[in-house]
Amino acid sequence: MFDDRADAGRQLANALKQYRNQDVVVLALPRGGVAVAAEIANELGAPLDLIIVRKVGVPYQPELAMGAVMDGSHPIIVRNDDVFQRSGVSEELFQSECAEELKEIDRRRALYCGGAVPINVTGRTVVLVDDGIATGASARVAIRGLQQRKPRKVILAVPVGATETMEALRHEVDEVVCLEEPAALDAIGFHYHDFSQLTDEEVMHSLASVRSR
Repeated sequence: MFDDRADAGRQLANALKQYRNQDVVVLALPRGGVAVAAEIANELGAPLDLIIVRKVGVPYQPELAMGAVMDGSHPIIVRNDDVFQRSGVSEELFQSECAEELKEIDRRRALYCGGAVPINVTGRTVVLVDDGIATGASARVAIRGLQQRKPRKVILAVPVGATETMEALRHEVDEVVCLEEPAALDAIGFHYHDFSQLTDEEVMHSLASVRSR
């Protein structure tokens, strides 16, 4: 059980202390992952950036993902081929939906980072951080996108993750650091005393506090 995201971040940072002052970039999945990642970045002496993932839903069933997009200097599009083929959506419409989600990613990055260019991770060790993982959908997209940016090593670091999901993700990254792995993860918030929703202002404050270090 963690007091809050900052406490979880400090505990994760302790588990990652061997990477202190190495060529490491910490990437957070907003919003909740930012508060965790800020503690890790401060402890490791590493820069902090965001990795923003957006689902591309089937137009007539938005919760059903036919793909996902991820931001970066060269945005990544990941297609869920099975869903895409069953959906009957044309390639033109798929690309149009991707473009709309990329616009939303640009809007969020501009809000959080003031339009700053994403940090180059090629050849560097990346610590990918969220405040918890249940199904792992966002993490998988982020990992697949990151691999195309050719980091030297990808470490997935989360305070809590479902056992089955984390076992699957271990095959997709170089290292997993997860402090709690319950077999049944009903809700990530159950593992925190305070799991309040982060505001946009709090995300921006966390980013600014690391960058001013």
